[in-house]
Amino acid sequence: MDLLTTLAAFPNAAPLAGLDRAWTWSLGPVLHFAGAVTADGRRLLQTNQRGRRDEELARAVLTFARQHEEPLLGEGRPIAAVRGFSVPGYAFGAVAATAPEVHGHHKSQNPDLTAITYIVFPAFATEVSGRESMEEAQARYQRMLSPAEIGRSPVPFLKLRFDNPRTGGGSTNRGRALTYPRMLRQEIPRLEGAFGGFVEWENRTGEVWRVAWDGEWVLSGAEGERRGMGLDAILTFSDETLSV
Repeated sequence: MDLLTTLAAFPNAAPLAGLDRAWTWSLGPVLHFAGAVTADGRRLLQTNQRGRRDEELARAVLTFARQHEEPLLGEGRPIAAVRGFSVPGYAFGAVAATAPEVHGHHKSQNPDLTAITYIVFPAFATEVSGRESMEEAQARYQRMLSPAEIGRSPVPFLKLRFDNPRTGGGSTNRGRALTYPRMLRQEIPRLEGAFGGFVEWENRTGEVWRVAWDGEWVLSGAEGERRGMGLDAILTFSDETLSV
């Protein structure tokens, strides 16, 4: 497949100014795309924008992805990210890449292109661990992150499990599962008075903490056990663990 010829044939295609072997294209007034071939010319780096369009951001994402092809694409991870990215006017701190099996773009009209396309997008530094399974990467990309929304808010990586005998609430999965930070803030306060209950969570770096109630708050993790903390301090600590 001649990737440059393929890109040039997309709807409303035009060369992307300021980046060689790169094109932009669009589907109507809402969906905007930009793509650049990798250094070896065999794969496509594609970034998507929905609604608001920013060509400068797209060019910066593709340029950064080209500069970091090996850690983004070369290690066989379903989703990967490299920190150190920045563009004026945005709080993004990384660029992430998803493998063809994760995103499935072009599958209906050009499946051969799907197999060599990697979707790259501006990410917040807290969002991708690099340890995601295929199913977790699909959940992050397809449902949780809204990567084509360039005005979006961060969704820090978080895996959670909990059990609350007082409310009857608890995890249905066997281990920790991906969820949103609001769930952590919701379930910790509900532990008060729930003897035998716990909330356990894992952050982007793989650190794990657990909060329980036995007449006072008990926080445990890699640094041992802490007692005597108030609820506000526990919640502040949990927020901080997700900001790394």
